[in-house]
Amino acid sequence: MNPLDLQQAIASLPWSNEAESSVLGALLLDNESWDRVGDLVKAEQFYDRAHQQIFTAIASLLSASKPADIITVFNQLELSGHGLAVGGLSYLNALSQYIPSAANVRRYAEIVADRALMRGILNAADQVKEIAGETGLPVSERLDKAQSVLQGLQINNGRAMPTAIGGSASLVLTRMNESAQGNIHPGIPTRFPGLDRMFGGGLKGGKQVIIAARPSIGKSSFAEQLGLNLAKSDYACGFFSQEMSKEELSERALANLAQVDLDNIISGQLSRDEWARVTEAIEVMKSLPMYFDDQAGLTLHDIAAKARMLKRQHNVKAIVVDYLQLCDGGKDSDNRHHQIEQLSRGTKKLARQLDITVILLSQLNREVEKRTSGRPVLSDLKESGSIEEDADIVMLMSRGQPGTDGNQTILCDVPKNRQGKVGSVSLIFNGAHQMWHESAVPFEFKTPPRKHYTEDV
Repeated sequence: MNPLDLQQAIASLPWSNEAESSVLGALLLDNESWDRVGDLVKAEQFYDRAHQQIFTAIASLLSASKPADIITVFNQLELSGHGLAVGGLSYLNALSQYIPSAANVRRYAEIVADRALMRGILNAADQVKEIAGETGLPVSERLDKAQSVLQGLQINNGRAMPTAIGGSASLVLTRMNESAQGNIHPGIPTRFPGLDRMFGGGLKGGKQVIIAARPSIGKSSFAEQLGLNLAKSDYACGFFSQEMSKEELSERALANLAQVDLDNIISGQLSRDEWARVTEAIEVMKSLPMYFDDQAGLTLHDIAAKARMLKRQHNVKAIVVDYLQLCDGGKDSDNRHHQIEQLSRGTKKLARQLDITVILLSQLNREVEKRTSGRPVLSDLKESGSIEEDADIVMLMSRGQPGTDGNQTILCDVPKNRQGKVGSVSLIFNGAHQMWHESAVPFEFKTPPRKHYTEDV
């Protein structure tokens, strides 16, 4: 692009000198205006380079609880070497006088943010056009890159501002009345009564749930049972498996719903009665809002992109990621502890943004095997303490004795529940049918139980 074309392209980009000047003028005249615009705009959203530098100087002073007027802002700009570049004191003085109405400063900030988003859309369109022309890449990869660019565009509606406790109490009372009248459910039932009681009615949006166990305990199967239970209640659920294919997940679901041995389904050696049950179960599966994904090495970006798509297209209420330690942490230079920390915190943020439950499966370290009871504790979570810190609910699973009927007894400890009770639930696992249900018989250990969950044994 020649210099003339570049100049014309820049001039044609959407921006409002009046709105940018008015925001800066309002801040210089009345620092309390920051409370109305600080959540809406960032320095990079100003189109004029001088305006970006002035806004940065104002924000720096206010964040340090220092006054921001034309003198202090000019001094701050001088310290950063931009005093003269922005037009000096004369321009700052002109800005302080250029404001139609200080009362409308938030609207001016909205205009600045809107214009920035419009420029972002135009820039994204150019990037997508370039990506489309990358003929050396498969079409699917070009589509992923294009979606990534578009997903980077976000409308900033402003940070939530502090609310008086009275206002929050009114919202709580409204929700309580709605729940009492049956108009809303306090949570999404898991169909495990003991867990639902501890969870205050079931799973809730914005929460991160950890299901952790040593290998071969059955956490993947249990998580799939949770997903099926949600789907059978017409709550859409996504299941991201990095260990099993979609076909394997479907075989397990079929064994569960048809109550036919998994081995028979895999081999195809079914009796006439079993064929009838399988045929009926497949029809049920076709109507269930459950979505399998078997991409290996998921990154946080992958999980977020897929979750946003499922939320937009199917209004999913929960996603399951099986399992955390198999995810790709991104930068090879980062140590694994930091990568797991980023994945844990990123998925917690995703749960809040999409108002869904994110169920993360996690491995436990070998320390649990050194205990005579084999009962895990929170510190056994593998590779990062942030898993425990970020989670709203942690479920730790351990194996009991096999029953005479071939079923396995599994203890599900809930040592952390941010908004509810902690405790334990005894589960029965029918491996042949990949089916889980709650046991009415208390879980028993070979050794005497501890007086308190966190005590060493």
